[in-house]
Amino acid sequence: MSRIEAVITDFGGVLTSPLRDTFEEFQRESGISPQALGEAMAAVAARDGANPLVELETGRMTESRFLRSLGDELSSALDRRIELRGFGDQYFQNLHPNERVIDYMRELRGRGYKLAICTNNVREWERMWRAKLPVDEIFEVVVDSAFVGTRKPEPEIYEITLQRLGVSAASSLFVDDLEHNCEGARAVGIRAIWFRSSEQAIDEIEAALAAG
Repeated sequence: MSRIEAVITDFGGVLTSPLRDTFEEFQRESGISPQALGEAMAAVAARDGANPLVELETGRMTESRFLRSLGDELSSALDRRIELRGFGDQYFQNLHPNERVIDYMRELRGRGYKLAICTNNVREWERMWRAKLPVDEIFEVVVDSAFVGTRKPEPEIYEITLQRLGVSAASSLFVDDLEHNCEGARAVGIRAIWFRSSEQAIDEIEAALAAG
């Protein structure tokens, strides 16, 4: 087994508080349930022939168009006018840095590991998400789906990350809070850890570093 040279991490839900908490707060403030959001997303996808979240996170759809389309579907379904302008600002107000994991990543950088962020994100949100943590201090590579036109769990985004880091899949470790994104990494030969808590993930990272 190759020695691990690089650790690649997701942004939201690993380097931040859980995304679940953010969406629960949105639900409380807006009165819009996850089911209603999901149904609206499916309706937009059926109408346009493409998943709007995929289009948004690969930079093929603007944030304003995404929110307008989703707001129109929700308005029709809920029989009241739904305006989603400002959703990004609200989303990031309820997303907080995971200082335990950020400090650990800083420690790994000091131990000589190459570090990268590989995130499914929104082009218009780059300024907001980068403001949540010291990106350039800790991470030498950032691969944002909205700027590279591919998203997790598609193999291309992992391959781009490896290329920019200058490492092989076998010498890399990937951490994400979504299991299917971990499966996508494993499919291209990267060892992966499914993040469920800070301590669990750190313990598993340390075990993988020690073993490889």
